[in-house]
Amino acid sequence: MKIAQVVLRLPVDVAQALAPLQAIEPDWLLVFGSGAWLQALQPVLAERFAQAKRLGCSTAGEISGKGVSDQACVVTTIRFDQVQVHAAHTVLRDMTDSFAAGQRLAQALPASGLRAVWVLGQGVNINGSALIGGLAAGLDAAVLITGGLAGDDAQFKQTWVMDDTGVHADHVACVGLYGHGLRVSHGSFGGWMPFGPARKVTRCDNNVLFELDGEPALDVYKRYLGEHAKDLPASGLLFPFSMLGQDQTDAGLIRTILAVDEAAGSLTLAGDIDPAGYLRLMHASTDALVDGAESAAQAAKLAHGQLGQSLALLVSCVGRKLVMGGRVEEEVEAVAEAMSPTSVPAGFYSYGEISPMTGETACKLHNQTMTITRVMEVDAAATDNAV
Repeated sequence: MKIAQVVLRLPVDVAQALAPLQAIEPDWLLVFGSGAWLQALQPVLAERFAQAKRLGCSTAGEISGKGVSDQACVVTTIRFDQVQVHAAHTVLRDMTDSFAAGQRLAQALPASGLRAVWVLGQGVNINGSALIGGLAAGLDAAVLITGGLAGDDAQFKQTWVMDDTGVHADHVACVGLYGHGLRVSHGSFGGWMPFGPARKVTRCDNNVLFELDGEPALDVYKRYLGEHAKDLPASGLLFPFSMLGQDQTDAGLIRTILAVDEAAGSLTLAGDIDPAGYLRLMHASTDALVDGAESAAQAAKLAHGQLGQSLALLVSCVGRKLVMGGRVEEEVEAVAEAMSPTSVPAGFYSYGEISPMTGETACKLHNQTMTITRVMEVDAAATDNAV
């Protein structure tokens, strides 16, 4: 397994910058940057890396071996010795198409030998929970699903996904990884703290929240936000919801607000809401978020220990970035220190993180978490078939 990476910033000689990546003749190419970067690079990447499966998205910040960047573009190439890579994509017609879009992705991937799927979706007109549900419904339960939802610098207007067909505002895309030599582990952790009382969900429709305790959800939310309410929906990233079960036990999932509807008094969340459950507001400190990122890294590392060079795919929520501000580098540094020195980090700040909870196998949509997927390759002849 060979990995190469460059961080592109203007002004740049693209041809010269990409030359070291071409040398390894990659099977998989990952691209994270602004929509403008993706559009500009697409024809160049399609020509120079025609043999590679291309996957990427717009971001609310990029993560690389050099730390966190904004308005840059991180290009990472991966060459496997034994692992095979297949790609799939589909058009997402609207939010209600999310489950079916996940099913279409699953159907487009060869089933035999599939061990892991890394998926990217546009971030502002999607039900991430439904996308995962559709994808999982069409795959074997043993297949690990991870990935994230694209961002646009916390503007919540238009996000982009890159796949082998180009750069699109209405696509979801993924790669499937195959082979007995593949080792994939994962970790996820938040670091947010609840405050205020639990509120009963009294009316919702999938991921649209209309009422809490019989009141318009937007009115309840604004009361808690106070002066921050004028900056909605962006300020909602600082105060996500914790999902609670019917008995008010913590479900371990956090939901970020994607949009508000003043006329309906509703909040659109990034994923499905339990119609019989409760929601509780959350807030965080930088130290708690950094500790959470380190915990996620430890979980991803411990699953397989030291196995040589590996790719660490980091997807962290833009809300964490906004809370940490100038200290945002600290969570990526904490991950780097916890992972092996030969791990190459690549990822982005997102509008939703896709991963099972630490220690579990069923994939969930997360918000406000740091999720890490560690991809490794070992000699298949010397290993068993366990991922």
